[in-house]
Amino acid sequence: MGSFNPVVHDEEDEEKSNFLGFTSFNIRDLLRPKEPQVSLNLRTMDGVNEVGEVMVSRLQIEEETPPDHKCLALCDSLHTSIHDKENSPMMRAGEKQSLCSCNVCKVYRFQTEDQRWLLVREQMSETPLSFSLPKQLLSLLLRSHTSRVQEVMELGDLSPHLDRLRYDVICHCNHLIGCYQETLADLDNISASSSFKSSCSKSDRQLQFVPTNLHAQRMEVTEPDSTGGVWYEVITFGAPADHHQGFKHGGLKKLLSKHTHLRDSVVSYSQEESSRARELLANVAQLQPLVFGLAEELLSASLEQNISRLQPVLHSLTQQTKQFVHALKDELVKSALIASHDHSNLCENSTANQEGALTPGQQDTWQQEADYDEEEWDRAWANVGMSLNCIIAMGDRLLGKEEVTSSENQESDHSQNTASWQEQLLPLVVTLRDCVREAELKARVAMTFVMMQAAAAMTVSEGTTNIVQRRHAAFSQALSALVCGFVLRLFSALQDQDFLQQLISAGLLVQFEALLSTYGEEVGMLEDMEVCVSDLSRVTFTIIEAKSEEPEDLLPTLRGEWVSLVVEVPLPPETFRSLPQEVRDGRLIRVHPVLFNIGINQQQSLAERFGDSSLQERVNQQSCERLRVYCNTLRDTLPVTAGVQSLSDLLSSLERCVETKKRKNVEVLWIAAAVCRSVRGVRLTSCKSAKDRTAMSVTLEQCVLLRERHTLCNTHFSTALHCMRRSRVFWGQTLGCFPPSDPGSQACMAPKPPRRHLYPVAFLLVSSHLLVLWLIFSLVLMLNKSQ
Repeated sequence: MGSFNPVVHDEEDEEKSNFLGFTSFNIRDLLRPKEPQVSLNLRTMDGVNEVGEVMVSRLQIEEETPPDHKCLALCDSLHTSIHDKENSPMMRAGEKQSLCSCNVCKVYRFQTEDQRWLLVREQMSETPLSFSLPKQLLSLLLRSHTSRVQEVMELGDLSPHLDRLRYDVICHCNHLIGCYQETLADLDNISASSSFKSSCSKSDRQLQFVPTNLHAQRMEVTEPDSTGGVWYEVITFGAPADHHQGFKHGGLKKLLSKHTHLRDSVVSYSQEESSRARELLANVAQLQPLVFGLAEELLSASLEQNISRLQPVLHSLTQQTKQFVHALKDELVKSALIASHDHSNLCENSTANQEGALTPGQQDTWQQEADYDEEEWDRAWANVGMSLNCIIAMGDRLLGKEEVTSSENQESDHSQNTASWQEQLLPLVVTLRDCVREAELKARVAMTFVMMQAAAAMTVSEGTTNIVQRRHAAFSQALSALVCGFVLRLFSALQDQDFLQQLISAGLLVQFEALLSTYGEEVGMLEDMEVCVSDLSRVTFTIIEAKSEEPEDLLPTLRGEWVSLVVEVPLPPETFRSLPQEVRDGRLIRVHPVLFNIGINQQQSLAERFGDSSLQERVNQQSCERLRVYCNTLRDTLPVTAGVQSLSDLLSSLERCVETKKRKNVEVLWIAAAVCRSVRGVRLTSCKSAKDRTAMSVTLEQCVLLRERHTLCNTHFSTALHCMRRSRVFWGQTLGCFPPSDPGSQACMAPKPPRRHLYPVAFLLVSSHLLVLWLIFSLVLMLNKSQ
């Protein structure tokens, strides 16, 4: 049978490793014992001396196990062989829910300061959320825009100006509907065979809404003689930005600022006011037929001179008419009528000015028409009430007169009495109808104006269709990463009652760590990222009980609208029942996102010397303020939470670092990450494609955690960092983050060879005078060559 010859080396640094020993065994040796593990002796190169031993484990993988779960089973068994932890099953609960797939893991052993050994397990996983959440968001946006089109179509006949607004809204929404339907169909086809978007596909139109290189990276550290391990998690993905449209004209922040004057030029109504207008229209549309029907029934009762029927009909008419008047007394109707009248006159005057100058007499007439009487609407609904009062008074008088007539003269002319009732009630009922009809017409005009202007204002505030698509695409990428981070954080703390109470009381802190430069295209990426991270503040989470334990029933789902998204996170019934009552009641968990960016590449050096880094400074300053607000809220609501009282010093240090003018001040990122870990928040790290810079940042953070929290020996710090970074390159090629030939994959391994220039650029940047001399000298050389 096949034989194996393991060789063990001890790596001291990147270039030097010492041979420790080797051993040899075959498959029969591994399968013969009943125990799943075999202990083998390590021998020196000459095979004489024994220098240690190595443990080899055999694993049995069932035939029905899916291929993408084999690596996970292998890693879990390997982890079990090195002292599995109590919370590892909880972490595997996330894997059971298919939130992590295509796992790659590696186990290290590092020496501590007291000459003992740390066991470190790294795991890097993809997630189907990369596709499932963008598809859900696209479906939600399709429903929203379709509903907006249907809503404005149902408004009926409009004035010419409002009809033009309706046409613009419909065209805007239909264009987005067509694009999103096509994108959703493409994602359905692609997701059938893949759940990952590599960096080489970041500009593909079909994958515009999918995050780039989204991975869940987890590290478990087991200290010597420890009964449990400590987990550290970070989500890595490419900067949430619309690479398909590019950044020639800037990012979202710049593009949206250009539309400020357009938003100010539109009569704006909020979505709450639009909803009130829709509700008022529905109430009026329901009450008007009831009032008219009861008025007809009142006339019919008067013809029969039926007192027992007349009294309840009159009472019902009174109640329904009062409800009608109460609905019309909303101040929104009055203000909308005034705005509608002013807007209509403004449009007519503008049209007249374009056709020709107005005469002084026409201007006076137009001014008189423009002066809308604010009391006209009050008189409209008041007339309804007064007409009703007249009918009530007449009914009471007729009923009282009938009682007197019946007692004095039983033989009076019945037909004459009936005709008298008709003659007296009919004019009052006709007046009531006219007043109701007039008030209903004015209310319908006002509420239609509100709803149409709200739809138009929303369309204008969103910007052009390209801006809307860019914003939705960037938001979709950030949302997928956020949900992945929250779910993993939740699984690791389901038994932590303090953390669950913190989620309900103060919400969830989400820290985005960006490594983008403020030079070239990455400025646009940072502008996209700034807006979409801010948009995440409208997202809330809620935990629900899953219908079953099937994978599709355990994936997070979206509900709500674009302005208020709710992410529902299902848990298995047994796990859900162990949660606090407040969580099980569906309490919403707010999201508090912050973004800290520090450019660390060569382009950032150019930006700091010749460009502008004000965008980075503003983003960090605003996020620092939001972070302090969250920490203050947490301290006020849960003062006994561990680590809360020690946040003041960290926040003060962070504020000083943000205000300090220092190039590539990565200390800002380190302190922000420390604050986030102290409050048990979710951390996400990204650069342009989540490759080189992200890998270097994550591995450095992990090694610093090992040194500061787990006493990693300082002499082994560089070795640990080198091992982890080398693994990142292999993982990136294994998972398809970048091809093996990608030169970027070796960025964290070895420096690139210097380019052959006559004068190195780095030397020229030392002095602007040398740069000028280089330009002059180059120009002279070009002229000589041309001659």
